[in-house]
Amino acid sequence: MSPDFASDQPAGDLLQRVEEVVDIIRPAIQADDGDIVLHGVDEATGEVTVELVGACVSCPASDQTLKAGIERIMKDRVPGVTAVLNVGETVEDPGTAVSF
Repeated sequence: MSPDFASDQPAGDLLQRVEEVVDIIRPAIQADDGDIVLHGVDEATGEVTVELVGACVSCPASDQTLKAGIERIMKDRVPGVTAVLNVGETVEDPGTAVSF
């Protein structure tokens, strides 16, 4: 299937379309020693649950990767996706190293 995901596709293949986009995104995440694991798609709400693993777990930019990268791409390429949620654990960003 081409990367052109038409909105006239049946809702039943939402999971398949999400899997295809994860496969497109994965090499970029793996290039930074991380990975993305698809846990599921709620077809009723459009929420996609993933787990960022590997280097993503300790990376303070993982939330940014999830929302500004993965979620944005997923919403652009798969009509019906409303959010991408990370079900894994990541390190909390403590802010800057400078304290006053």
